[in-house]
Amino acid sequence: LQVEESAISLWNWTVTKHMGAVINDEQRAKLRFVACRLICLCEGSDPPEGTIRRQILMSMKTGKGWIDIGKAGLADGFLENAVNSIEKLYAKLRSGSEGEADIQVHRADVEKSLFKVLSYQAESAVAQGDFQKAVMCVQRCKDMLMKLPKETCYLSILCYNFGVETYEWKRYEQSSFWLSQSYDIGKMDMKYSVGKEMQAKVLRLLATTYFEWDCSLYLDKALKAISLANQENLHPAGFFLKVKILLKSGASDEDINSALAEFTHFEMSLDFCLNTAKLLLEHGRESVGFDFLKSVPERFESSPDLGKITLLHIEFLLQNKRELLAKQKIEEVIIGHYTGKQLLPEALNQLHIILWDRAAKHYEEKNYSEALHWYNYSVSFYTPGQIDQNLAKLQRNMASCYFHLKQVDKAKEAVKQAERCDPNSIFTKFSVYKIAVMENDTDKAMEAVIEMGKIAEKPSEHEDKLRVDKNTGSNLLSLAAQIALENDQQIVAIKALEYLSEHLQDCRQLFTALKCLVRLMLSKVMAENAEESGTSVLNYMFSAAHKKLAESFTEEKFTGDMRILEAHWFRKVAWNLAVQFKDSPEKMRDFFVLSFKLSQFCPSDKAVLIAQKTCLLMAAAIDLELGRQVTPSEQTELFSQALQHLQTCKEIWKVLKLTGDFAKDPTDTLLLLYEFEARSKLNDPTLHNLMESVWEQPQIEIKTLEIIAALAMESPARYPVLCKKALKSALNLHRKQAVIDAEKFSKCLHSLINISLPTGLTDLDTCVLQEVWDYFEDALSVISSTDAYPEMEILWLMTRAWNTGIFQYTVGKYKEAEQWCGLGMRFLNHLGSLKKSYE
Repeated sequence: LQVEESAISLWNWTVTKHMGAVINDEQRAKLRFVACRLICLCEGSDPPEGTIRRQILMSMKTGKGWIDIGKAGLADGFLENAVNSIEKLYAKLRSGSEGEADIQVHRADVEKSLFKVLSYQAESAVAQGDFQKAVMCVQRCKDMLMKLPKETCYLSILCYNFGVETYEWKRYEQSSFWLSQSYDIGKMDMKYSVGKEMQAKVLRLLATTYFEWDCSLYLDKALKAISLANQENLHPAGFFLKVKILLKSGASDEDINSALAEFTHFEMSLDFCLNTAKLLLEHGRESVGFDFLKSVPERFESSPDLGKITLLHIEFLLQNKRELLAKQKIEEVIIGHYTGKQLLPEALNQLHIILWDRAAKHYEEKNYSEALHWYNYSVSFYTPGQIDQNLAKLQRNMASCYFHLKQVDKAKEAVKQAERCDPNSIFTKFSVYKIAVMENDTDKAMEAVIEMGKIAEKPSEHEDKLRVDKNTGSNLLSLAAQIALENDQQIVAIKALEYLSEHLQDCRQLFTALKCLVRLMLSKVMAENAEESGTSVLNYMFSAAHKKLAESFTEEKFTGDMRILEAHWFRKVAWNLAVQFKDSPEKMRDFFVLSFKLSQFCPSDKAVLIAQKTCLLMAAAIDLELGRQVTPSEQTELFSQALQHLQTCKEIWKVLKLTGDFAKDPTDTLLLLYEFEARSKLNDPTLHNLMESVWEQPQIEIKTLEIIAALAMESPARYPVLCKKALKSALNLHRKQAVIDAEKFSKCLHSLINISLPTGLTDLDTCVLQEVWDYFEDALSVISSTDAYPEMEILWLMTRAWNTGIFQYTVGKYKEAEQWCGLGMRFLNHLGSLKKSYE
């Protein structure tokens, strides 16, 4: 008993709190669920009538509550309990009734409850997609209507709701069934009917269902349903749907005209008439559509919205490629505009849109004169001196047409008008810029670019945010740079690029623009054989790309992969440019350096490391080559720069050697020779330390030593000691050869004697003379063992020995003089054809 009282209290509390909006629908359903379950648990073996009635009410409302919050599956058990309780109640009432009259009263009472429960079960079945169960429940309800005629309206609307739900789920077959049931039920008892308006609504949805389900298969049913709907209650929606179905079915113009005639005297809004005309014209019924459209103004003579009809007429004439008729109609509107028949502002705006769209279409087709014709129609609606941002845009568009037609004066006038209306617009500045470039007015073009750059930095200060997005500035500056490049105005192009690279944040857009400009500039530079100004623009673009890559690490939307892709593209193009500039060492060097710098944003894989090493070696080699050709004051900078490249290259080479076998790679030799030349010509005090490690190398080549010797004495370098040491090392290596190359040996010996025995000196140290004497003995040894020793070298050796003896004689050193002259005569025997001349 206590549980039952608690359950009833909970139920009553739920009802009152829900009415006070303290709890929501789902909370109410849950509380009812608990209360109802508790009541069922308290049921005895023979509950009294009141208890059963309470159980029926609570089970029904709990079930309905679950349905209403979209949890129909939870409702079924409670609704089933309600049916069982109804049966128990009916049995109890029959057993306690005293006569037939009582039984009839009880039966009517029970049937009302059963009808309601069955309708709820139908709702639950539909929600769960159980069509058969829903049909069965509704059929039972339908059978009960004879005894419960007042429920006719309720059941008809319930079926209509089922029809709406299944239509929205695109279950057209089920929807058509429910809507047919709704209509049939609505006719069963006119006294309790839903009314003609509701019946017509049901039939219109039924017609729509047939139409969307399969118009070709159910066309007759759709037409029959919509005709019935219009008979029940004439409504614009019914008229529109009938016309739609007839059009879809391919009905004749006569049939459609008949359908239109049905509604001739029916009151419809202007928009509804326009939509009907649109429908007819969209389905290609031009004759019927235009006739209907012509009849509309008569019905709405006093409407201020008559302009809508004219606009629709113009639109469809244009869509059907009847431009001449459309122009006539527009000209009529223009005349009306100045004779007191103005369009409403909204309609006039719409007309401007139509005119601009048509002009834009001709512009895209490069039919600029025709585009101007349509823009001029739009201009006709503005009064002289009027200031309007749209007029500024219109004048800019016209200026673009004049540009293409090479009508510069007209373009200037249009831009002047745009400046009057909207002077601070970036688009207006761009139009001013284009004229300046066309007239080759560099100062004015530069001024316009600077203004564009300022606006692009802070667009919100100058432009309506809705009209200019954040990319507009970069797009226009990019285009400005392109126009300047195409017209050979490199200074202006660089200024546009400066703003593009320094002030605009979108990395992807900037790189896209730079790549396009690089491609454009490449073709020009190559065609013009590397004109200086063009190359400087290219150089600037690559420098801008490098700068932006360095800054892009803070940009969230610009990922690491994007950065690598861009860096690869620019480094490869810079490399290719360097190779192409083979006849211009400075440019070649600059692009190799740029390629290296850009490659630093790429992963250090083997291919990139090899490319970096090559770029730096080439740059150093070019700096050294240039250093040999300039004045001493310029040499220092070039040699120092070469040394910097070499130092970086050595670090990369160390890493690269760890990735594979580079035994045949000449990089070590090149690094040594380039560094030696740079340091020796810079008079670097660390040069001797560098060479100490070189002398110890077992793998050093003769050629390398001979080049070092030559470089040691190449101006401005003068290192005779290093030169002599290198030549001695080279001579030793020559001696160690299995077969001595006499020609190469002779050249090396010649150089060594020259550096050791300067001509014209008489006061020579005895040990120096002894050292040189040994070189002459070496020469004799080789000459004696081969016939390949060059005769001119033998002659030179003989002459140098003889002259050394003569020098000794002149200073009174007779013994030494006899020795050296004797040495010279030992060479005489090895001369061939020249022997007799010198004997």
